[in-house]
Amino acid sequence: MADVPVQQAAGSTLPLVITRKKGGGDSDDGNYNPFEHRKVEHPTSDLETFVHLLKGSLGSGILAMPMAFSHAGLWFGLVATFAVGTLCTYCVHVLVKCAHILCRRRKIPMMGFADVAEQAFLDGPPALNRWSRFIRFMVNSFLVLDLLGCCCIYLVFVATNVEQVVSVYLETVLSVRVWIMIVTVPLIFMCLVRNLKFLTPFSMIANILMFVGIVITFIYMFTDLPAPAERPGLVAVSEWPLFFGTVIFALEGIGVVMSLENDMRNPTHFIGCPSVLNFGMGLVIALYTLVGFFGFLKYGPDTQASITLNLPLEDKLAQSVKLMIAIAIFFTFTLQFYVPISILWKGLEHKIRPERQNISEYGLRVALVVLCGGIAVALPNLGPFISLIGAVCLSTLGMIVPATIELAVYHEDPGYGRFNWRLWKNSGLILFGVVGFVAGTYVSIIEFHAEFSGGH
Repeated sequence: MADVPVQQAAGSTLPLVITRKKGGGDSDDGNYNPFEHRKVEHPTSDLETFVHLLKGSLGSGILAMPMAFSHAGLWFGLVATFAVGTLCTYCVHVLVKCAHILCRRRKIPMMGFADVAEQAFLDGPPALNRWSRFIRFMVNSFLVLDLLGCCCIYLVFVATNVEQVVSVYLETVLSVRVWIMIVTVPLIFMCLVRNLKFLTPFSMIANILMFVGIVITFIYMFTDLPAPAERPGLVAVSEWPLFFGTVIFALEGIGVVMSLENDMRNPTHFIGCPSVLNFGMGLVIALYTLVGFFGFLKYGPDTQASITLNLPLEDKLAQSVKLMIAIAIFFTFTLQFYVPISILWKGLEHKIRPERQNISEYGLRVALVVLCGGIAVALPNLGPFISLIGAVCLSTLGMIVPATIELAVYHEDPGYGRFNWRLWKNSGLILFGVVGFVAGTYVSIIEFHAEFSGGH
């Protein structure tokens, strides 16, 4: 990749410089600038990267923010959303900073998320070296689980909104589970498209519909707002895990940041102060907080898993919003599906004979869409589903893994700083991620159990 000798270490697939001693700070290999060796066919400007970051972070999660506030309270939700958003943004900074250090050490132009994790373990304490292949596998696995989980949530979201609108006009009401199966069928054929170029028009339509739908939703939210005193400012601690799981799911875009940074014309502008990341995530956090605060203020205890479900059923404009956003999420499914299928197929492709690769890839695509449909049918309650994905996948990828990577990268040189502050800081991040993982998973499972037992 970087025109240097290649050495295999613990199963690593990346080129390593044989003469490179382990460890070393950001100033090591000062004569090697990875950004000068990057060969990107169509590099993106700062503005284009900013737009892509917004697109990658502003998904269906923004519509779940009022529900998140209902599990935190109006004022605690306001403060906690800013805090969690800042923490998620900081962890992205840590990941990208460590990627830059490793690129200089290994003389590699660019790395993906899994590459950074693998190389950090190879560069860290000897006890971590043997786990380098495992951490790469784990990061890719959680990325696949996260994105496929999002696809399942998209199916439930689309089916729930369509069911609400259609039930107004049909005497025979079909259940959400039936609508999930109906929606899954056309998606099977759409996901057989392997070239992203052909999906671009659908992406454009989705962006326009989502924007218009959210603007109209804001109009409903700001109409006849009650006084903030009518809503609880703080709720029971037992409900907080659902809040944190939902917020992390909504805010976390760590799966796309390395791809965005790798494609930039000026990668040094991605992190720092000011930076593309800070501006982008600042705007995202502000929008999510705005929707969550005013959505919960408007609907209070009646807040549903998606704010669109609170819009009046008989109102034609509200019906159009539900359908617009449902269509937008429907088209977004194919784009979200593209990444996990790419990761899985890359791992399977070399194990299949060339003459059977086409049919095998199509079979894998169909099987994964059907799997998503089956999971969505089994778990059609959006609230705990969103919290579960946020707790399991994104607390791991967004907090635990970046903190562990920094501990490995800084282990030997330059070290953990005065009073081992990096060690304490990253230990705190890992602990917070583990608590979020365990508590969010536990509460989400309790919610699912209550639903299936009829007590939800």
